[in-house]
Amino acid sequence: MAAIELKLDHVSKSFAKKESKSVINVLQDINASFHENEFISIVGTSGCGKSTLLRLVAGFINPTEGKIIMNGEEVTKTEPNRGMVFQKPTLFPWLTVGQNIAFSLKAQGIYKENAERVDEMLELIGLADFKDEFPARLSGGMAQRVALARTIINQPDVLLLDEPLSALDAFTRMNMQDEVLAIWKLRKQLVLMVTHDVDEAIYMGTKVVVMDKNPGRISKIIPIELDYPRDRTSKQFVDYRIEILNTLHFGNK
Repeated sequence: MAAIELKLDHVSKSFAKKESKSVINVLQDINASFHENEFISIVGTSGCGKSTLLRLVAGFINPTEGKIIMNGEEVTKTEPNRGMVFQKPTLFPWLTVGQNIAFSLKAQGIYKENAERVDEMLELIGLADFKDEFPARLSGGMAQRVALARTIINQPDVLLLDEPLSALDAFTRMNMQDEVLAIWKLRKQLVLMVTHDVDEAIYMGTKVVVMDKNPGRISKIIPIELDYPRDRTSKQFVDYRIEILNTLHFGNK
């Protein structure tokens, strides 16, 4: 994989409110650079622009000011080298698991020469036996694995995760955290993940980006210097939790 550099250069984003003809400043002057083999956890209270930031990087929307630059080229639209997984699996209910995973390859007209990748993805996410099942037969965790496979089959350089595990029960969520990390370690791409769970951010991230709001901005970037797999009960882990909560103004006063 070629070297990956994602640069956010003085990025701001505003939205106009039609009713009041006012402007909402969602993000202001975001500056950061990220690279391959980094897992960036993004945390912050509701309304700080976390999901908007991912949508900007994905190319779904464009900045009001500033630029997003990937490998020297400005991001102005969606491209297969940036893939996004949403909070809900959003699978096509009329397609089987295998057909859901193959969908993007078929849409790009490259399925025939890459058909074996569907089976590779099914093995990778542990659902080879469910290839011909429909989404209605899957648990929440299984459906999210299919959504993840449907995105990473495009082999994106940047994987964007918008709270992909938030709807799962606690134990399924922890298992899925390990599965996502295993895929990331294998692919060595850049991952940006939005989460409201501070422990999840520390457990998974090489860095935690803490955001503040009104308007949304980066308050602090905290490198997580812990080996994988991480011990959620260790003193170092707890120290990071305290630092992040203090930055979010939820620590001891």
